[in-house]
Amino acid sequence: MHAVGVMAEPGACPSAVRRPLMRQRWEALTFVHWSYEASVVQRLLPEGLMVEPYDDRAWVGLIPFHMRVGLRRSAGWPWLGRFCETNVRTYVRDAAGRSGIWFFSLDASRLAAVLAARAGYALPYFWSAMSLTRSGRSVDYACERRWPAPRAVHSRVSIDIGEPYSATDLTDRDHFLTARWTLFSDGIWGLRYADAEHRPWPLWRAELRELRDGLVEAAGLPAPTGAPLVHFSEGVDVRIGWPHLDR
Repeated sequence: MHAVGVMAEPGACPSAVRRPLMRQRWEALTFVHWSYEASVVQRLLPEGLMVEPYDDRAWVGLIPFHMRVGLRRSAGWPWLGRFCETNVRTYVRDAAGRSGIWFFSLDASRLAAVLAARAGYALPYFWSAMSLTRSGRSVDYACERRWPAPRAVHSRVSIDIGEPYSATDLTDRDHFLTARWTLFSDGIWGLRYADAEHRPWPLWRAELRELRDGLVEAAGLPAPTGAPLVHFSEGVDVRIGWPHLDR
């Protein structure tokens, strides 16, 4: 991923994924973010990645949403899977200066997707019972982890959607937390990365109505403190690139 600060247009993808491995649709997505001391987050990162701070703080996100997935080689790009997902993530740089996302965990309700992502991208996916329900401008997400251990980890996030942001309303911090184009993973062949491409996020203001989460602490982080920052998006279409060794 490229640094947000050098983008020609804030929130815009800096480069195209010309030969994607898959396409995805991320829908009804909520960003819930807290800040941490950088050293607290750094101790959980693999060798080769450093916390990318904003205002001298590391940021951790709890991101529930709905996913649709299709493979590049499938005729007509049909959707092969539809399921709920929730990830816990932070923001990092590698030794080459690439900026992107490190996932502490990703929970998904489709076992086949969990197994494929673990094998193909070396991502820490968990199979979970999940739901997403909407009523008017309210959205409710629920997650209960099934496999692998630790089990009996739950998350429930409920929000009320507010007014949309205009382009001039969005701050550098809003873009820092949402406009991300590279994911990192660490497998048996070492650190890897893959790029993503999508249009700028259409973002709405949102307020938490309920939050009962165990996923952040299950990742090894202290319980979050203070009021989180919350954004909502109806979603974007995404092109996901092939994984590459991080060299």
